Amino acid sequence: MNALFLVLGLVTGLFGGLLGIGGATVVVPALVFLFGFNQHQAQGTILAAMIPPIGLLAAIRYYQAGHVNIAAAALIAVGFFIGGYFGARLVEYIPDLMLKRIFGIFLLLISLRMIFVK
Repeated sequence: MNALFLVLGLVTGLFGGLLGIGGATVVVPALVFLFGFNQHQAQGTILAAMIPPIGLLAAIRYYQAGHVNIAAAALIAVGFFIGGYFGARLVEYIPDLMLKRIFGIFLLLISLRMIFVK
């Protein structure tokens, strides 16, 4: 399973570089739907993964409450770092209107899943 957290980080970095999104729209739903984390654990883990440079104080609080998976957060952070570079390179080849539509469809699909799937 540890390798899957690294893959999640890579995919998140790719989307981060490509669409400017990441933690809330990619990792949190993935940790909840694919890895069985509860919402608190998912949010706490992504905050820990994003400590450099953001989220330190929130991550500490989530950690103190027992809602952070340190191993998952570390692997996601490594993947996010590398994937962000490749996403930023890829986005240069996508026209603005297409990118806008991809972003909108992605957010719509995630929002529908969050609303209608238990």
